[in-house]
Amino acid sequence: MKRILIAAALSLACAGAQAAAPIAKIQAMLAKPDQLCGSFSQTKTLAGMKKPLASSGRFCVVAGKGVLWRTLKPFPNTLRLKRDEIVHMQGDRVAMRLDASQEPTVRMINGVLFSLLAGDLGQLDALFEVDGSATNDSWKVALKARNPAVARAIGAISLDGGAYVRTIHMAEESGDRTDISFSDIKTGAGAMLPEEAALL
Repeated sequence: MKRILIAAALSLACAGAQAAAPIAKIQAMLAKPDQLCGSFSQTKTLAGMKKPLASSGRFCVVAGKGVLWRTLKPFPNTLRLKRDEIVHMQGDRVAMRLDASQEPTVRMINGVLFSLLAGDLGQLDALFEVDGSATNDSWKVALKARNPAVARAIGAISLDGGAYVRTIHMAEESGDRTDISFSDIKTGAGAMLPEEAALL
């Protein structure tokens, strides 16, 4: 579960914030709205299994407040990330709550998340080796964790996009792979649905 949480936090943070090298050019290309919502589709291919697991839903990133990742299909569940906690909900029931004061991983996840949202790339560079390229209207970035424990937890991450992140690919040491694509991006006050605002 921690691996999923770390991956989701990094994915969502990058979806609404600055990514990596060449930092200056990519930062200039990326939109930096206070509020960003959209749809995602995700496939997870487990080592040893032929058929990937597919899911889809909505996500919202609100600067200074947190991230909401709502899986709608095949089974509804919600992941809410705030500065000091990560909450996993199934319907109205809290299935899991990780608090930063009790779980150091939460502080690391949310530290990366909120440094990205604030445009502070120092922490990202401290945790990852960053390799990237940018053209006039698109960019690609590869992140490789410097810390062996982080590398084992999340593996290698690559992402690409333009004004917003379009796709994220994660390859774990176990051989598992996760591919996420984003669409229907909306920004501003009307981006978030009322039920999402209530959850966040």
